[in-house]
Amino acid sequence: MSSDDNWSQPADEALSLSLVSPSATGLKTIGHSFNPKHTYQLFGEEQEIFGYRNLEIDIRYHASDMRPNVSIKYSKKFTAVGDTQAADLDGILREVLPDVAFQKKSDFETAIKSARKDWTPPGTLATSFTSHGNTFEIWKGNLADVAVKQLVTRIQTLVPFFIEGGTPIDVEDPDADRWTVFFLYQKQESASDDSGNPYIFAGYSTVYRFFHFRPLTPPQSPTESDIEKATLAQDFDLSELPCRSRISQFLIIPLFKSKGLGSKLYSHIFQEYINHPQTVEITVEDPNEAFDDLRDIADLHYLRTLPEFLALRINTDITIPEAGAAPNNIVDKDAAEAVRIKAKIAPRQFARVLEMHLLSTQPASLRESFAQLAEASTAESKASSSATAAGKPERATAAQLHEFRLWRLMLKKRVYKHNRDALGEFEIPERIVKLTDAVDNVKFDYERLLDRAERQLEEEKEAVGSASTSKANGSSAAVNGKRKAVDEAEGSATLSKKARFEDA
Repeated sequence: MSSDDNWSQPADEALSLSLVSPSATGLKTIGHSFNPKHTYQLFGEEQEIFGYRNLEIDIRYHASDMRPNVSIKYSKKFTAVGDTQAADLDGILREVLPDVAFQKKSDFETAIKSARKDWTPPGTLATSFTSHGNTFEIWKGNLADVAVKQLVTRIQTLVPFFIEGGTPIDVEDPDADRWTVFFLYQKQESASDDSGNPYIFAGYSTVYRFFHFRPLTPPQSPTESDIEKATLAQDFDLSELPCRSRISQFLIIPLFKSKGLGSKLYSHIFQEYINHPQTVEITVEDPNEAFDDLRDIADLHYLRTLPEFLALRINTDITIPEAGAAPNNIVDKDAAEAVRIKAKIAPRQFARVLEMHLLSTQPASLRESFAQLAEASTAESKASSSATAAGKPERATAAQLHEFRLWRLMLKKRVYKHNRDALGEFEIPERIVKLTDAVDNVKFDYERLLDRAERQLEEEKEAVGSASTSKANGSSAAVNGKRKAVDEAEGSATLSKKARFEDA
């Protein structure tokens, strides 16, 4: 008998996903197939499948309406010995895939060949844009719409594979109308398949609307008349109440990653809710580090379009205290809060982006570029530091050094406040060291993000110029442009799970 190890196979290698469309010779794969990033929700923490040899699980999706179909192949199956038996693949996959995914391949092919040629994503067309010579559209719908519900049901079968800790939305939720869904599609100039449909799914995001309770100031008790009026107001529209709009799920499928599309989708959603009168604040649920990068850079670009944000400055008239609490007015708090409210950004996120922007205004001799900081951590740069010293920026003035110290003090105060409980576990000398290290790390991260933001703008300008040249030459650029700024981040930018009721 073979050993258990010989019967085990990594789930991410056995599983293959793809977008397909019908052709004259059968089904054709668009681009290339791709493997899941996570499989532990289906196959356990070890992420291995036991009981098969040469196992291949192919999950194919119709490129437009995302109708799924699964096929399972293997050369040999383990014969059960007592309680040890091969994984129940059918049962496991049915936990995440709808029944329609298990129909015969021939039925699947027939179904997508007979799909409507005039099919469009459900909802309404929100915007369209061109990226690297290709046209993309963002469609917006509400989960209460039956067509939106069906498409979300199919799409979110990808959630366990690509979103850490991801939980599908309950599409039968009585409050389904609180969910807004944004679908990202590439639209080809000609049909992508024999069905005549030009749409290829690229990604999506969901946004949940939380009612935002604003207590009366001063508190007032309702009168009997108020209660009677509220009771009689049967036609009261809950959608008109103030709300927090929280981005919950966010996914760009692997075929379309590293092309700037994550930033485009996020920025469009952000702008939608900037223009939504009822939205008081735009929040994000449990982002991973890659999404944090995407969000930080997009928010920075947006805020820099606001004159009142650019007008925020460090108050250099402040004297830095030798001891005691840090000043509260290093930046005008009222002015900053007014900008934050206008931008509808959560307080901590706004503080981070403001700190990042103010760092970018500091002298080069105090900042150091991200490239310089990265090089300084290598032995080679240390060995050559004397040779490059002559090329360093001019020494900062006393006034500039004072301003930079104020910026650092502002950052240190926020970092300490955010990590007060953890830092409180250390004695004061070690606490100071830990806090200083944390501030240095945040500054390093800001330099990294500022470097990415700058390169993103440069590459977008180059892409526009390249697209113009291609258009002039009568050719269309392929969607494979080299982007190393935020695209490395948005390549894996996802959000975690269903929105929860909690403070931002």
